Amino acid sequence: MHLIAENLAARRGEDLIFVNVSFHLQAGEALILTGKNGSGKSTLLRVIAGLLRAEKGSVTVSDSVGAERRPAAEASHYLGHRNAMKTELTVAENLDFWRSFLGAGSEPGLGTEEAAEAVGLPGITHLPFGYLSAGQQRRFAFAKLLMAHRPIWILDEPTAALDASADRLFAELIEGHRRKGGVVVAATHQPLGLDRAKELKMTGFAGVDQGVWG
Repeated sequence: MHLIAENLAARRGEDLIFVNVSFHLQAGEALILTGKNGSGKSTLLRVIAGLLRAEKGSVTVSDSVGAERRPAAEASHYLGHRNAMKTELTVAENLDFWRSFLGAGSEPGLGTEEAAEAVGLPGITHLPFGYLSAGQQRRFAFAKLLMAHRPIWILDEPTAALDASADRLFAELIEGHRRKGGVVVAATHQPLGLDRAKELKMTGFAGVDQGVWG
């Protein structure tokens, strides 16, 4: 499996925030986006996930021989700054929804309790999501990725609100995904402890006077 970004450009309002971003990731590889706040890390992740339209360029996924290209969003899980869980629903109800929503066309993932155990929080899926601490909420948000298999994980500050033990747990889950041939693209301000990860430093606004079509 290959994730291929070619000459991507994107705007924030009237300004080009980045131009000519390209990368090629194969099965098992990880790309870490670094750079100061506002440099375009989250914007690039949303373009890959299909949540924002690129001003120019394309991002696709293909099989191991480079054929059968399709939009990367169709093969991706996205974990953003927000947890995207209903506070009034139980953890189990939230995870069951995401299994149904994300599972269409995907390989089956873990069961609800299996996913809870994988993120170190077994036995509390009956609780309302809003009852949990910020760290527990973030762990269960990560558990969404385990409910249905998709080969690309797009992670925006995945370890926000987590302690050191949870950081290590998430690193192990990400590395497990890579060992199974998955691809990871993550934006972070702190090390994720990933082995042999590539790095792309985002540098901020390209400027409205720069021609994206040139």
